[in-house]
Amino acid sequence: MENFRFRSLNKFLALLLVGVGFTLAIAACTSSTSSSSSPSGGNAAKEPVELTLVSFAVTQAAYEKIVPLFAEKWKQEHNQDVSFNQSYGGSGSQTRAVIDGLEADVVALALALDTQKIEKAELIQPGWEKEAPNDSIVTQSVAALVTREGNPKNIKGWADLSRPDVKVITANPKTSGGARWNFLALWGAIGQTSGDAAKAENFTTKVFKNVPVLPKDAREATDVFFKQGQGDVLINYENEVLLAKQRGEALPFVVPDPNISIDNPIAVVDANVDRHGTREVAEAFVQFVFTPEAQREFAKVGFRPVDAGVTKEFAKDFPAIKKLFTITDLGGWEQVQKTYFDDGAIFDKIQVQVGQS
Repeated sequence: MENFRFRSLNKFLALLLVGVGFTLAIAACTSSTSSSSSPSGGNAAKEPVELTLVSFAVTQAAYEKIVPLFAEKWKQEHNQDVSFNQSYGGSGSQTRAVIDGLEADVVALALALDTQKIEKAELIQPGWEKEAPNDSIVTQSVAALVTREGNPKNIKGWADLSRPDVKVITANPKTSGGARWNFLALWGAIGQTSGDAAKAENFTTKVFKNVPVLPKDAREATDVFFKQGQGDVLINYENEVLLAKQRGEALPFVVPDPNISIDNPIAVVDANVDRHGTREVAEAFVQFVFTPEAQREFAKVGFRPVDAGVTKEFAKDFPAIKKLFTITDLGGWEQVQKTYFDDGAIFDKIQVQVGQS
């Protein structure tokens, strides 16, 4: 077992280096002095409680709205102020930081594989998927193909990415969790429709022959496409494209069909909430993010909501996907990691073929 000094150093480094670091969002409501309006019938307010939420970068716009909504609701029902430390960054980096000592009470990551890594570190108890609605998948998205202005290469779907005249930008799935979704979307576009793994591998290999560079993560891939001007098409998330549009960056894009359901989970970090004494409020927050009130905030920033009613409200914003497959259709994350992304697995074999071409 590591000694205390080493663990303290790890914790300090994790806090110093993680993602974009902490932003403190104090979301508290002032309590009324009138006993008639007191949520606890005039009982004294409880001691304030603080939660640490660790999430992947593009969720920040939604959680900055959701956090104060939850804090207000909790104050009204429990007469207790809740404040949040919020940390946003790459999902893989956030995962490593939590394992190394960033004491998250709640993690909302880009893929269940990252949450499973925290589980394997014995910080989250097995069975976390069943402790919240929708198997703990709180937001969803699909893959989108961002093109150059006017779509000069006339890119309409997955098949166009294998054309020899098209250069494709995507991150490296060996280093980027988000890029694993991209790879699986490519593979599944053929494999899930034809049922032929050989055809899927052949198609995916052709696409990666058109990839001039493999940036380490999605943010770097975006910079390669926009700032460096490389490539004809960028594989990205629909929610990122829609959020950019809200911010005045109208990017031409295509949402191809078939597509993969990009499922983002949320979980309580059991070891930390038990140590902090925050389990009750952390679990309540996790339940809250599935309410229509919270799901609307996710939808507003481009995520496909998981609440059926909110999905209907925002139907015009999200094109229907006729053939939508999931990670479960591909065997689940454990099998997917072993089959496609472990050393010597399919992606490495494809890279060897690309290098020899």
